[in-house]
Amino acid sequence: HVIGPERRVCGDCLLSGPAGDVCVSGHDSGPVFEEQPTGLIYPEGLSEGKVTLSCQARASPAATYRWRVNGTEVQVGMDPRYTLVAGNLVISGPQPGRDAGSYQCLAINRCGAIVSRAANLKFGFLHDFPPDVRSPQTAYEGVGTFLACQPPTHYPALSYRWYLNEFPNFLKPEDGRWFVSQLTGNLYLARAEPNDTGNYFCFTTINMDISTKSTFSKANQLTVLSDASARKSAPVIKVRFAAETYALSGRTTQLECYAYGNPVPKLRWRKVEGLLPAKAGKSAQSPTLTLPDLSFDDEGLYECEAYNSEGSDTYQGRINVQAQPEWLQVMSDSEVEISSELHWSCVAAGKPRPSIRWLRNGQPLSTQVIRGSHDSGMYQCVAENKHGNVYSNGELRVQVQAPDFRLRPVRRLVPAARGGQVRMECRPRAAPKPTLFWSRGTELLVNSSRVTVTPDGVLMIHNISRADEGKYTCFAENYLGKANSTGHLSVRDATKITLAPSNADINQGDNATLQCHASHDPTMDLTFTWALNGAPLDLEDPETVGDLLLVNGQLSQAGVYTCTAQTVVDGASSSAKLVVRGPPGPPGGLVVKNVAETSVELRWSRGYDNHSPIGKYIIMGRSTIASDWKRMRTEPVNIEGNAEMARVIGLLPWMDYEFQVIASNILGSGEPSVPSYIIRTQQSAPSVAPSGLGGGGGDRHELIITWTVRENTEYQNGDGFGYTLAFRAKGTESWTLVPIAHVDSSRYVHTNVSLSPYSPFEVKMKAFNRRGEGPFSQIAVVHSAEEEPTGAPASLNATALSAFEIQVSWRAGLPLTGFPSLQIRYWRQHEREAAADRIRTAGPGTAARVAGLRPSTRYHVAVLAYNSAGCGPSSPRTTVTTRRPPPNRPPGNVSWRTEGSSVTVRWDPVKALHNESAVLGYKVGIARV
Repeated sequence: HVIGPERRVCGDCLLSGPAGDVCVSGHDSGPVFEEQPTGLIYPEGLSEGKVTLSCQARASPAATYRWRVNGTEVQVGMDPRYTLVAGNLVISGPQPGRDAGSYQCLAINRCGAIVSRAANLKFGFLHDFPPDVRSPQTAYEGVGTFLACQPPTHYPALSYRWYLNEFPNFLKPEDGRWFVSQLTGNLYLARAEPNDTGNYFCFTTINMDISTKSTFSKANQLTVLSDASARKSAPVIKVRFAAETYALSGRTTQLECYAYGNPVPKLRWRKVEGLLPAKAGKSAQSPTLTLPDLSFDDEGLYECEAYNSEGSDTYQGRINVQAQPEWLQVMSDSEVEISSELHWSCVAAGKPRPSIRWLRNGQPLSTQVIRGSHDSGMYQCVAENKHGNVYSNGELRVQVQAPDFRLRPVRRLVPAARGGQVRMECRPRAAPKPTLFWSRGTELLVNSSRVTVTPDGVLMIHNISRADEGKYTCFAENYLGKANSTGHLSVRDATKITLAPSNADINQGDNATLQCHASHDPTMDLTFTWALNGAPLDLEDPETVGDLLLVNGQLSQAGVYTCTAQTVVDGASSSAKLVVRGPPGPPGGLVVKNVAETSVELRWSRGYDNHSPIGKYIIMGRSTIASDWKRMRTEPVNIEGNAEMARVIGLLPWMDYEFQVIASNILGSGEPSVPSYIIRTQQSAPSVAPSGLGGGGGDRHELIITWTVRENTEYQNGDGFGYTLAFRAKGTESWTLVPIAHVDSSRYVHTNVSLSPYSPFEVKMKAFNRRGEGPFSQIAVVHSAEEEPTGAPASLNATALSAFEIQVSWRAGLPLTGFPSLQIRYWRQHEREAAADRIRTAGPGTAARVAGLRPSTRYHVAVLAYNSAGCGPSSPRTTVTTRRPPPNRPPGNVSWRTEGSSVTVRWDPVKALHNESAVLGYKVGIARV
């Protein structure tokens, strides 16, 4: 904070404005800005346009206006390019050489003048790219590269995009392979691919207040050479934000970070000393970290981490938050008596520390004390640093007047309590300050053991008795005249507390009643008020009965309660202490020490026990893979109430954690402590074997092995994570070991021309990192790839079972390897085989049923064997015709008769039509009612 130097201002004459006119007190008022000019960026070369800088002030009489540019007055009226519209300055055909600069508006009337904040008029421009042809660039597949934008001269900052080959085919960096820096305009490619070959154009845009402009570069020719043996590579950060970034509070700041690597690296950000602000949102996993509405809490060290299956790379830099000046205390309008002193102060905050200067009627104020009419006018306090400035305004008026009690007479009736004291004020309007004295009747009052008359006219009488009743007169006199005012002192009975509140002790949630009774003068009303620790309680209505009821008492309600019985004359008070016992407060000073692979040590300091001894502590924690707090395992298991340290065990290695401590007593658990800083446990060898081991399929001579990928770092236990795969032909002794250093790999393909189709292999797997290896998984059996069946089913036969279903049977052909199934193809006579419907059997067999067919329809049928390698040759086709459909009419005239336990049912038979199949029988259904 900056406290401006105090200014003492004195005066001894009537107020007068800059033009010599009198500023009438109570009628006129100095200017106050309602609208001030703001900075503007105007397009260079737009000579036919106009610039308007706004300025409007409230004043009585109305203000007139003048303008300054770079401290020199603008010659409005002498230069036709300048026009004043109300208070606004209009510049026609603005040009950089003549009109660029810092503008300020002055608002003036006979009470004074004020100057506005500065508004900078700047000119924006964007030149064209040079016409020179750019040198071609070559990159290799799998390797990172970049294309330089080399933007032309410009103002202000540009935004950048790139397009490929032709406009507007703009690059879309969603997949993470591309990144366009908004600081340099350069285009970065994390991992080049052959199809990236082409002509690239840098497209720049400038945004000004009234227009935008864009231009694009010559072609950047990029050729990417294929490399079948392109190696994978760990990330290398190529785009780095500044080691020290200075940003303004309330603004948005962005940090850029981008890396080459194969596979394409992913990015994540963290704040090294604390949690990353939630307002970063999705940008916390993108090349550009965006922090809107910056605050001083966001200041600190930030880290960008680029990672892929081959490793990681990190970079750190600091954000330093600064701020424009802002007022914490401003000046206000003041009226002072002639020959008196006025102390004005301004308090401003900002970073860097603002400096303070003062203006009077728009001009710098001298540090010496000024006497005379020059003291009247408009004053301004200016706080400024390199980021900007703020103005505070105040009007000073000097008074000259003979004593006058009309606005502030002595109180006509002054009640006072017997035995107490009374204060009678004498405050006439007068300038210069008058001489004041008091009398009772004809007796001039002077200071004594019971009577005090202060220099500023206050009469105080102590230990009042009935004899003090009567009329008291204050006399005021200065060189301009004299006046007096009289009041009557009336003595009443004193107020006394008759039943004082008693100390109380309750548990949280209980009720309590604090009693308070008092006696008082019967001619006056009595009210009761209560205060807690000196702060008045906001009761719904002034109480005429003094008892205070506390319902559901809380810890925050503990303290000293004071009851005050009050009349208009006097009051009496009495206090009592209320103790509220409850759960403990949060522990403090939580720190994490001795961080190991699966444990850490926590230390803390005791919080308030809230009048009930702390019985125990529990420790809560959460990791980056689980956002919810959960109770942690500790040593000791039960943490006693006098402890201030414990060890948390059972943690995962190489995992980020934060912790809280909660204290409890017999009344419950308290609030948790402030979370600790996030720490990362030490690395250790993996402890869990990979899961989901399986595989099979693929091309001939291949053995494909698959497993479940660990999506997070929960089981990695450290960096440099990978797998060791072991496999052998079933029945053999030696294992083949293959290291797999890609954390996101989920399959391995082993190729060997000597592999027999569908050969069984035993497979197992373990994980490793830089600290060692983990255990092997259980052995799984995986078969090598099958070969396509070579034999076709023989002796194919198809028989119609109904109008909708056929039976297909066959005899197996040549012996089949692996576990083949059969595919039955069927199609109507007028259709092509390519349009055939297909059904598959669950394994090798010699018969199957095909349903869902059409009645009275001729079908072709063929059968072939298939497995994971494909289909074998088809059997010779056969044909079959489905039966005619059954009659679609129900039997008629159905009747029945019961005889004992039997039922006789009769109906009219159904006769089949020529296109329907013959009736073979009927089904009789009986339902119980």
